[in-house]
Amino acid sequence: MDYRAAKAFILNKLEKELTDKLTYHGKHHTLDVLNITRELCEAEDISRKNTTLLKTAALYHDCGFTETYTNHEEKGCEIAQRTLPDFGYSAIDIEKICGMIMATKIPQSPKNHLEQIICDADLDYLGREDFYSIGNSLYEEFMEYNVIQDEQSWNRLQVGFLGGHNYFTKTTLDRRENKKQEYLKELKSLVATYER
Repeated sequence: MDYRAAKAFILNKLEKELTDKLTYHGKHHTLDVLNITRELCEAEDISRKNTTLLKTAALYHDCGFTETYTNHEEKGCEIAQRTLPDFGYSAIDIEKICGMIMATKIPQSPKNHLEQIICDADLDYLGREDFYSIGNSLYEEFMEYNVIQDEQSWNRLQVGFLGGHNYFTKTTLDRRENKKQEYLKELKSLVATYER
C-alpha cells in the first residue's frame, strides 16, 4: 500500500475538482478529518495497518463531492474502487475503506470500531471551540444548495441534528460530548425565541 501516493493523488483531485461553493465540504474539511482520525487512531490504540486504512478513508470520504452533491458517499466509494488498486490497495482493504466512507453518511451507521472512529472524526467539530465558525461555513453551503431557507431553519436543523447525534468512541465522548451538549442548550434557547 502506497499511502503517500494515494494521499497526493486524492488531495490533488480535491484541489482541482471541488467547487468553491463547498464552503464546508472543501479540502480543508478533509484535512481536518484526517488530522482528527490520526489523533483518534493513536488514542484508541489502532494497529498500524488499520490506521493507514482509516487515514485513506478520511482522505476519500468526501471525494464524491467532485462529481455530485447528493449521495456523494457512494460516488466516493466508486472513486476509491477505481483508483486505490493503482496504489497497491487490495480488494479487502478497499472494501473496508468503502465501509468506513459509507458509515459517515447521515445518519451515521458505523458497524465496527474503525467505522466509529471515522464517524467521530467527521463530526468532531460539534464539540469543539470552532463549532460556530465551522457551522457558519456549513450554513453558507446549505444556503447555496437550497438545503435551508434562512437562519431560523438552519438553527432548527442544528437543534435536531445535535439532539440526535451520538459520538461512538470513548476518546471522543470524553473530549467532545460535554461541549456539544452546551451548544445544544444554547441553540435550543435561541430557537425557543422564534415564533412557531
